[in-house]
Amino acid sequence: MNKKIAIIGGGNLGSAIAEGLIMSEFVQPGQLLITKRNIHTLHSLEEKGVLVSNDNAEAIRFADLVILAVKPFQVDDVLTSLQLLFEENRHTLVSVVTGITTAHIHGVLGKKISTVRAMPNTAIAIRESMTCLSARDITSEQLNYVKELFNQLGKVVVIEEKLMDAATVLAACGTAYAMRYIRANIQGGIEIGFDAATASLIAAQTVKGAAELLLQKNSHPEQEIDKVTTPKGCTIAGLNEMEHQGFSSSLIKGIVASYDKISTDQ
Repeated sequence: MNKKIAIIGGGNLGSAIAEGLIMSEFVQPGQLLITKRNIHTLHSLEEKGVLVSNDNAEAIRFADLVILAVKPFQVDDVLTSLQLLFEENRHTLVSVVTGITTAHIHGVLGKKISTVRAMPNTAIAIRESMTCLSARDITSEQLNYVKELFNQLGKVVVIEEKLMDAATVLAACGTAYAMRYIRANIQGGIEIGFDAATASLIAAQTVKGAAELLLQKNSHPEQEIDKVTTPKGCTIAGLNEMEHQGFSSSLIKGIVASYDKISTDQ
């Protein structure tokens, strides 16, 4: 499907999406337009053939699919200014703006534009995002196209919109949780004899490998744990000590605390 794509908002996220789509060859550079007030910061994309503009109206006229990647406080002003340009039978609108519902978007636009709410995480910068999608007033063909788009940038799952807050915690906040575990692993590695750089490499690659085992083999974590946990061995000794200190329960409580925070702040 040969669609023209516009990204409104050329900040870190919008630029990362553009870079990933070009790198994956999902679209040709000339089929992609990205906007930002200061277009000079988009020079590297422009050099690759991506169209750049400081005019959001130009982006809407250009594109079939529009990715909204502005700050949450900018959404209403941006959408209101473009309201008359959106066409119900032409455009698909994908919002990657945190906390903005599809109902809110429809309310501002005053029309039923095919809308997808997408929640990627920061690993989108290296095309390894976990992106959660929910949709409103959309055809299966349109949704499949959006899924394929984000599949170029990592893994994709379609969820009910009521789970988007939970998705933010598990997939977006979850990056920070994983980083904190890796940091602790590095600190432990230094204490038992490694220099910081070596400990960092071992910890990061070990976590990457563990994640790939689950993704590629579709196995349960406990199955993989059993393979390295021998009777009276060092692994079970370490695991049991971590559990005695509340490792799993503290992580679960942290996830719930993040969810409670995001729920009460809305």
